[in-house]
Amino acid sequence: MTSAQTPVVRTRFAPSPTGYLHLGGARTALFSWAYARHHQGVFVLRIEDTDLERSTPEAVQAILDSMQWLEMQPDEGPYYQMQRMDRYREVVAQMLAAGTAYHCYSSPEEVEAMRERARARGAKPRYDGTWRPEPGKVLPPIPEGRKPVVRFKNPQEGATGWNDLIKGPISFDNAELDDLIIARPDGTPTYNFCVVVDDWDMRITHVLRGDDHVNNTPRQINILRALGAELPQYGHVPMILGPDGEKLSKRHGAVNVMEYDREGYLPEAMMNYLARLGWSHGNDELFSREQLIEWFDTRHLSKSAAQWDPKKLNWVNAHYIRQMPDAQLAERVAPRIAALGGDPAAIDLAAAMGLLKERAETLNQLAEAAMLFCGPYQPADEALRAQHLDEAARAVLQDFAQRAAALPVWTTEAISGVVHDVLEARGIKMPKLGIPLRVAVTGRKQTPAVDAVLALIGRETVLRRLAEI
Repeated sequence: MTSAQTPVVRTRFAPSPTGYLHLGGARTALFSWAYARHHQGVFVLRIEDTDLERSTPEAVQAILDSMQWLEMQPDEGPYYQMQRMDRYREVVAQMLAAGTAYHCYSSPEEVEAMRERARARGAKPRYDGTWRPEPGKVLPPIPEGRKPVVRFKNPQEGATGWNDLIKGPISFDNAELDDLIIARPDGTPTYNFCVVVDDWDMRITHVLRGDDHVNNTPRQINILRALGAELPQYGHVPMILGPDGEKLSKRHGAVNVMEYDREGYLPEAMMNYLARLGWSHGNDELFSREQLIEWFDTRHLSKSAAQWDPKKLNWVNAHYIRQMPDAQLAERVAPRIAALGGDPAAIDLAAAMGLLKERAETLNQLAEAAMLFCGPYQPADEALRAQHLDEAARAVLQDFAQRAAALPVWTTEAISGVVHDVLEARGIKMPKLGIPLRVAVTGRKQTPAVDAVLALIGRETVLRRLAEI
């Protein structure tokens, strides 16, 4: 087959807007996005908003915000299922006409009684086919005033299977599958039916999703076959477990993806870390977005559950912080400094990032560290002054101030030279100068390298604070 004849890869991410986008959903989106990008295909975003009671505009926006933050813009969509109701009803009508679906007038109470009888005899609880039309079968009289559901006429013999892209061959006996309800009494379609019609209409070729959907897949395959549609290839990704090995949930670690933005994680780091939760490329732990696209395939998706490790995420995030150019990092951190009440313009913020980023794991930590330069000056408390600013220390600081005032330029290197000269002239070790100098100028006992800190604070401020001790 020539490349011109090869079908274009089309993947989709289809979240339900009944809450925020959590980590498992973000990883599913990432795998679907990366697979499409790897094959120069099309990535479709579809919002499955038919649950009117729980779907909200705020949840839809949260999903869109998360996708934008992670830089996974779709090539098509977002499509909204609520805007496609006429199409679903059209297909239901076609299936009723073709005999692949039928009206069922059994009430919910009657169906539950069927299931109880099945349980009592040790069989799988399911709908017993009372209203399923068969050759020569006489159906019950239609109950007066009762609106029917529409059920799919599922095959009763044989098996439905597929070669899962991740798990390998999977098969279900058709006799174990219910005649699925595809439309409710009010005519609204059900989840599994909408998914099938959407995948068919949108020409989806590959479905990557969580393995909680495995049981839905044979039902969806049978409906697609009844419609004469091409089947996509399915791949079911194992779940993500929390640090303690329990399943992630909203009450157990599965927080809103955008919460990680608020906590100071970089989208590049989150993308990298999420990709490694269930996928690998040799022993590579750190890779760019471009490398992920180049390397991604389903052969290296894991069959076992991945474990969320906050310490590993912090390590990855710290790497991306260190790799980011100082000026770009300053742009990311400036709003966070302002939110803390600091003034990002108080100093050369890019230079401050270069000084501080080696010790930071998040942008929030960087912002807090930058308050040393951008926040209001807090002189040392009396206990710290009494401990480190005695007469001997004041004499050393006075010597430093006199030498520093005479410097032709105020740079880290020049200040480092003054520090060296004072230590040599007085025959003392660095703590005898460094700690009093920090306490006097910054109000703190510990800071990054003192010469770099003083260079950023500025000559006038440094000399004024030394004069005030």
